[in-house]
Amino acid sequence: MTMFNGLLDSEVSGWGEVLAHRSDDAAIAAVKTRFVDAGVPVELVADTLRDGGDALYRAAASGHPDWTARFGGLLAVALLAGEVAAYSSHLVARASAVRSVAVDSLLEDFSAVSVAAELGVSRQKVYEIGRGGARLRESRTRP
Repeated sequence: MTMFNGLLDSEVSGWGEVLAHRSDDAAIAAVKTRFVDAGVPVELVADTLRDGGDALYRAAASGHPDWTARFGGLLAVALLAGEVAAYSSHLVARASAVRSVAVDSLLEDFSAVSVAAELGVSRQKVYEIGRGGARLRESRTRP
């Protein structure tokens, strides 16, 4: 059993959970409508996001003329691939925020030169990364 968006496979029960990475309820509703109209079940979307689009890619690269059939056709594949991209973007943004907070915290105890050496980036990049973390930490402490 694997985890997806914090849920066990057996717990994926609805569009809200599968599309939780979307920005708001209106975006979730619009994406859900597109999938439902294309005949794509929520379980297929969850499976596709869970494997990061690997099955889609393997099928596309297979050269089989009917490679889209198991996903519901070309429209379904395009929607699924788009959702993998949206989910990936969400993960990148979240990871970037975490990195920024960590780097900002590191700069409290270590020099930018030593942090840069450990991360394999320039000193200037360390300051750039840390600024985002400082803003995020400040926003959490404001009343």
